Amino acid sequence: MRDLKAKTPSSSSNPVPKLESSTSGERGPLKPSMLPKALALASSEEMETLQPDLELDLGSRDNWGSSMEFLMSCIALSVGLGNVWRFPFTALENGGGAFLVPYLTVLFVVGKPIYYMEMLLGQFSSRGIVQVFDFAPLMRGVGYAQLLALGVLATYYASVMALTLRYFFDSFSAVLPWSYCRPEWGDGCVSAASDGHQSPVGQLSRNFSSSSQLYLQRIVLNETQSLSEQGIGYPSGSLALMLALSWLTVTLIIIRGVKSSGKASYVLALFPYAVMFILLVRSLTLPGAYDGVMYFLTPQWDKLLEPEVWYNAVTQVFFSLAVCFGVIIMYSSYNRFGHNVYRDANIVTTLDTFTSLLSGVIIFGILGNLAYESGTKDIGSVVKAGPGLAFISYPEAIAKFKMMPQIFSLLFFGMLFMLGVGSNVGMVSCIMTVLKDRFVNARLWLIVVGLSLVGFIVGLIYITPGGQHIITLLDFHGVTFVSLVSAIFELVTVGWIYGTKRLCQDAEYMLNIKTSKYYRICWSIVTPLVMTVILFYTLFTMRPLSYNGQEFPLPYRVFGWSISAFIIGQLFYWAWHANYKQPKGSLKWRISNSAKPHSDWGPLDSKQLIDYQNFRRNQKDVAAAAHAGLKQHRWLCYSVGDRIFG
Repeated sequence: MRDLKAKTPSSSSNPVPKLESSTSGERGPLKPSMLPKALALASSEEMETLQPDLELDLGSRDNWGSSMEFLMSCIALSVGLGNVWRFPFTALENGGGAFLVPYLTVLFVVGKPIYYMEMLLGQFSSRGIVQVFDFAPLMRGVGYAQLLALGVLATYYASVMALTLRYFFDSFSAVLPWSYCRPEWGDGCVSAASDGHQSPVGQLSRNFSSSSQLYLQRIVLNETQSLSEQGIGYPSGSLALMLALSWLTVTLIIIRGVKSSGKASYVLALFPYAVMFILLVRSLTLPGAYDGVMYFLTPQWDKLLEPEVWYNAVTQVFFSLAVCFGVIIMYSSYNRFGHNVYRDANIVTTLDTFTSLLSGVIIFGILGNLAYESGTKDIGSVVKAGPGLAFISYPEAIAKFKMMPQIFSLLFFGMLFMLGVGSNVGMVSCIMTVLKDRFVNARLWLIVVGLSLVGFIVGLIYITPGGQHIITLLDFHGVTFVSLVSAIFELVTVGWIYGTKRLCQDAEYMLNIKTSKYYRICWSIVTPLVMTVILFYTLFTMRPLSYNGQEFPLPYRVFGWSISAFIIGQLFYWAWHANYKQPKGSLKWRISNSAKPHSDWGPLDSKQLIDYQNFRRNQKDVAAAAHAGLKQHRWLCYSVGDRIFG
């Protein structure tokens, strides 16, 4: 946002009141955006004179071309790779159809409330992931922690996109390269395209590996078995090219900010669904598909009593919707003030759940066919978790198709790539927005190109023979664990420092919608409590991190925890920084003052900000009248209830 420059007319008999520092009390030059607060006291004649100079240059911050672009971008972000390969396997391992009970419960008490909350904050303030914490400068470290976690996630996410591109281009071969065994693989290889009844055993055992598994491990990844003995190695040349194409795609989409990414969002959001419905028809018409789908949906009710199931439900919802990473805040910050984000939040969260279920039906229809072709009724034996599900089980099932396996392979991996691009565009755009808000005069394309180059260089480590080990290490220490911690701090900051009551007042002012008790209770109590329980459960059940059954060597574990400490340390550093910038006073006073919103906190438009500040004064007058005459012994209960229900 460019600085506002107001020229005070010399003929004014009543000069505009002098600007006061923000309530956070930070030292340094006064913000020009504080001017609207002073102008609220100016005369109407002065306002007319000053109006041309007070208009915010809204062109300095882009806006979505239409409300549909915002919705499509949110769908492309939230509906990603996790829906296609993570959800089906997670559901299978946690009770099948019974997993839907904790999943939908967690979606209701965690996913939807946080999604709506972040949309409100972003649209109301038109600020990015860091600047949005102007509502509580003491907690600005939450924004920086989420930004760093997002950077780690974006870099290794691009490496997964590189793998999908490699398989996409491999699908143009006359014979799918993972469908047959190479002589150097020995007698322990079973061709993925062969009939399972002709293999040495009816199903793959510990002594036999499918050609699709060996193709991934020995040809594509050239995977190392031990980091301590072999190290991580050097990047793969072919995957480096695919990684470059992945980052080039992201760069071209966001090169002009939301003006270009908004147009691309239609393709990124809708193309995967077109492919999914094609694959759905094909999946359900395969022999054995019914058994696969029923295996996926059949409930195992005893699983509901296991804490691990509820833990997996929370993490699935949390990472599937991409909440508490700052991307939702960033996307909604480009909305017009007053856009109905309540409707959009419900649409996206519902569609995300539908997509996960649709993916489960498709995938287990294919896996049911794979089990049928392999001569086994144990569908769980043909499933491999994580990357194995996308790059071993699915390619193996496609290789068994009798008609045009190349076409279905192209569709499948093209869909995976589109899903990856849609999510990564949001992540990189979030980082870009922070840099653009910080360096206002910097050219946008330079920021985008710079981010892509850094992302490509860092991403080279993930396409080495030891790259999958590093992804596992950083996924936990740089993303999962630190995101849980920052999420709790974000929820406490919004619900109790800024206040649920004030957030609901902001929502009413912006949307003219009364916030229900459901959202109020979730924001204040239920959602922070659930996330805190999940964090403690993670700590109590934590085991040394491993990959393929091998624990990481000590130096790698130290490196991982150092990354976690650095990211979480942002919370404490920026809290100290906000406290240090306060004027001299007692520690309690400085902490309290640094937890208050800046005086220019509110809508971006200057006239809207003045109106909002008048609205806030009216709210305070009403609250003061309600507090008058309240007995002292009832004050605490009243205060807590008032902060939640208003």
